[in-house]
Amino acid sequence: MPEGRTLVIDSASEACSVALVEGGRIIDFRHEVIGRGHAERLVPLIAELADGGRAASIAVGCGPGSFAGVRIGVAAARALALGWGLPVRGFSTLALVAAGAAEAVANADGALVVMEGGHGQWFVQPFAADLTPRAGLRSLLPDEAVRAGDDLAIGNRAEAFVARRGSGRAIAVLPDARAFPNLPVGAFFADPSPIYGRAPDAKPMATT
Repeated sequence: MPEGRTLVIDSASEACSVALVEGGRIIDFRHEVIGRGHAERLVPLIAELADGGRAASIAVGCGPGSFAGVRIGVAAARALALGWGLPVRGFSTLALVAAGAAEAVANADGALVVMEGGHGQWFVQPFAADLTPRAGLRSLLPDEAVRAGDDLAIGNRAEAFVARRGSGRAIAVLPDARAFPNLPVGAFFADPSPIYGRAPDAKPMATT
């Protein structure tokens, strides 16, 4: 098993993205925009990586994003960590989006990540130039989200955000495992679990 190599997984959006990272370098990756079907595609993508995706540790994007995609990614990471006897860490998918445009975020002295949140809402979170969060995650209706003052918006709803607000710059970015080396040290946490960002789509049936 390669020493110091990390298997990176994110399937919280329409992208299914995996990579092997070692010493800040991308050893191998697979990145497909598939919309749906993450449950069927994620594990085969990992298996296609060099050495079958084997690494010394695993890191997984925990959302927010698609409820199904978030659960699939976290479950796969946990299962592989258990089966291979590896440590596993989590990170925010929105942080990975910001990391995917790290140079632009730094040049703009920060940016707002804007991602699809479902039910007509957007997930929004501001990040500083060093890619650390400036505030917490929020799930907002577009008319409320556009009150944010950041000039630069990044994400799969960035262009819609800028168009609706009528000002600023947009960079369309999906979560990409290749941006993993740009994440700051503080972005990681132990015992990864899904970050949903809003209430579940389905609610338990009322009992009498």
